[in-house]
Amino acid sequence: MPERIAFRGRTPSELTGLTNEEYFKMINSKERRSMRRNGMEYKKLVEKVERHRKENSAKPIRTSIREAVILPSWVGMRFDVHNGKEWKQVMVSANMLGHRLGEYSHSTKRVQHSAPGIRATRGSKFLAVK
Repeated sequence: MPERIAFRGRTPSELTGLTNEEYFKMINSKERRSMRRNGMEYKKLVEKVERHRKENSAKPIRTSIREAVILPSWVGMRFDVHNGKEWKQVMVSANMLGHRLGEYSHSTKRVQHSAPGIRATRGSKFLAVK
């Protein structure tokens, strides 16, 4: 059975026709509050997205605004989100609505330890853990 992609019971095609006020009623209060109190950087990002949409540009949009809440008009667009060190590419899908861009551009890596720690003997690497 194929997975049905929907946000709060609405399909992606229905979501693209929503106004911002209708979308605000569907998201959580924390995201709604941050969007209503958005700063100049967030407004500039929204304007940049609208320009890209009008130009039909395939180029990803570069941003370091990790706290930007994903809007329905952004579905299908590509973003390059800065994680503090490099630009991570994020392709926005309908499952990401209501989340923030920074959630999909991880800023930490998985830690792998390859050798015994400081002041550890070489033999302590092979001790059984109880």
